[in-house]
Amino acid sequence: MQCKLINHVAVAGLLLWSAAALAQTGAATPSATAPGIGSLPNYPVAPPQLAQAQAAAQQGIPVSELAPNAPQRYTIKRGDTLWGISGRYLKKPWNWPTLWGMNLARIRNPHWIFPGQVLVLTIANGRATLALDNGQSVQGEAGIPTVTLEPHVISEALPPSGIPTLDPALIDSFLTRPLIVEPDELAKSPRIVALTPEHAMLSPGDRAYVRGPLGATTRFDVYRPGRPLLDPTTKKTIAYESEYLGAVELIRPPQGKDEVATVKVLSTVREMGVGDRLIAQPPRQFLNFMPHAPDKPVDGQIVSIYGDMRMAGKNSVVALNRGAEEGLERGDVLAILQGPREVTDTTLEDKPVIEIPARRIGLLMVFRTFHHVAYGLVLASDEPVVVADHVKQP
Repeated sequence: MQCKLINHVAVAGLLLWSAAALAQTGAATPSATAPGIGSLPNYPVAPPQLAQAQAAAQQGIPVSELAPNAPQRYTIKRGDTLWGISGRYLKKPWNWPTLWGMNLARIRNPHWIFPGQVLVLTIANGRATLALDNGQSVQGEAGIPTVTLEPHVISEALPPSGIPTLDPALIDSFLTRPLIVEPDELAKSPRIVALTPEHAMLSPGDRAYVRGPLGATTRFDVYRPGRPLLDPTTKKTIAYESEYLGAVELIRPPQGKDEVATVKVLSTVREMGVGDRLIAQPPRQFLNFMPHAPDKPVDGQIVSIYGDMRMAGKNSVVALNRGAEEGLERGDVLAILQGPREVTDTTLEDKPVIEIPARRIGLLMVFRTFHHVAYGLVLASDEPVVVADHVKQP
């Protein structure tokens, strides 16, 4: 009897704990609605994309801009992305703001779209509009579904997260590591100058001694400058790909006549030792951003394929010789072009050398920028992408 009573108390306690947890997420009892729009993250939408969406909201889009076989109804599923959904409906997926604009009154921000919602396409007078199914239960204008729960232990937080722009698994690690060290940064980076006497390499928990300007930061990524990235045209080094080694934490500020600081190793993924460099850990970047065509001309080239690969395809990560200083920003969608090439025309007697013009072979989206370098994810490719291929507005 005592064991049974204890079990009942434990179950009751667990149910009360679950109810409290649900209350914090806005779904404490059956039939309760999800949190209001004010409790959701406000991912920024740039003014040009907002203006584009507002125009589409007023008049819809021409039917000619719809993708072939655009579904009349589509239920949002876990794993969907903004890019994937826009590709179902639009010939030019980077014009996602027009798709969002079709339903601007119900979807104030494109990231507030959730698994389980149903999109309905309507065509009239040569123009298309998109809306949430009116039969769905939603809260206000936010389009967040009502969640009905049966009494049981909840193992998943509610409401569900809004769908991301890209698959997080493809680029998440690229958003939190240094990746690129530009020449001016390399000279200023703090460096490990000595280890404790009994160590030749560092492991988590070990201490090391560092010299160089640390600023106000206390946590650092440790990297080793890798191969230089050369501009395909100028042949100059524009940056160094960094080899990520791990992370350290400052435990004693610079001291003594030579201003030597002490750090403790937090984690390692590769051997770390004297000569390796420190860089302040970058702030976490949102995965959600708006895909869009650049608002100014872009003429760049691919300088590296991540992982030291010779060719890239869909879902590969590539580095570009253009960055924030040249106007690139996260979310920019660029066309990949195979550059012009010279061939011998053997059909003529004198066999002249002729030029085969450049042609488009794929698309990529910029997801992280540095001063003069940017990283992009290849979204589509008709044939292998290689270093020196060009990138331009789509």
